[in-house]
Amino acid sequence: MVTRPREQLAELVGGLRRRGAEVVEAPAIRIEPPLDQAPLDRAIGCLANYDWIVFTSANGVRSLMTRLRELGKKFPDHGEVQLAAIGPATAAALAAQGLKVDVVPERFVAEEVFAALKRAGPLAERRILLPRADIARQALPELLRSAGATVEVVVAYRTVPVSQELASAVRLLSDGGIDVVTFTSGSTVRSFLSAVQDKEPLYGKFASASIGPITSQALRDAGFQPTIEAGVYTVDGLIEAIERYFGDEPARPG
Repeated sequence: MVTRPREQLAELVGGLRRRGAEVVEAPAIRIEPPLDQAPLDRAIGCLANYDWIVFTSANGVRSLMTRLRELGKKFPDHGEVQLAAIGPATAAALAAQGLKVDVVPERFVAEEVFAALKRAGPLAERRILLPRADIARQALPELLRSAGATVEVVVAYRTVPVSQELASAVRLLSDGGIDVVTFTSGSTVRSFLSAVQDKEPLYGKFASASIGPITSQALRDAGFQPTIEAGVYTVDGLIEAIERYFGDEPARPG
């Protein structure tokens, strides 16, 4: 079962099916514009004034670029502002927009983005823009501010639960018809589990597969121990971890 937003299902669903899996699509969230777009619009109006723009998701890239086009604005030329991406999927989203990425960390979490930016040069008095989700972690802006940077965080998009669409998926889980549920963000965890009114009977009925440590922590916070965690925090890494788990484990959940 794949819980990613519908517009992002293809890569994970396709990769699993190519490995022989039967996939149930169960989007737990959808991506929507901010309720108030004024802060994002102000940031877009002065992008060239920032030293760095740091993207922590492909959704942040797409949302900012969509709004930029709606406003009839042009992204600064390379060299006017430097760009950082949290990982390869976000870097690929920037490349798809014709933008060159200056920094991608080796591990795809906020703390490693901070470390990579520090290696790229002094952060004191640098002006940094973070266009991101309405419920993103505060770790990165806090780390950047502690290093003396001026950080502007703007909501580029919202993650909205779609619990009604999960009703049939929850029935499949309750019936033991799902071997593994994939989670690619904390918001997919929270939305998916909120659709399950009585979680206790589901323990042991399926394996939970997490794309990385932040998503795994969201599962733990919700009372579920992640069964599988990708060693490389990408869709391919998640698929490989799932395949390795089911190849190594003769007994499946349920």
